Amino acid sequence: MRSIKRILSYTFLGGSLLFAVTGCAGRVRVYDEYHSDYHNWDRNEDVVYRGYWNDRHQPYRDYHKLNKNEQRDYWNWRHDHPEGH
Repeated sequence: MRSIKRILSYTFLGGSLLFAVTGCAGRVRVYDEYHSDYHNWDRNEDVVYRGYWNDRHQPYRDYHKLNKNEQRDYWNWRHDHPEGH
């Protein structure tokens, strides 16, 4: 019984460590309902998104704080700028 508990605890610990190492950092997927596709929101997308605000000559705003129309504007711009600039 003791060895089963030990095996299960090591398995749980190993799985937790594996998740922590691979994590979900940089693995956020955002659904673009206007173009019916998904985008990985990672460092590259963040750089492109900051470029979007730079092109607009407006202060940066967090994507998740934008209303639906503002998010649509970003995805329209994004699809017109697939390389990011």
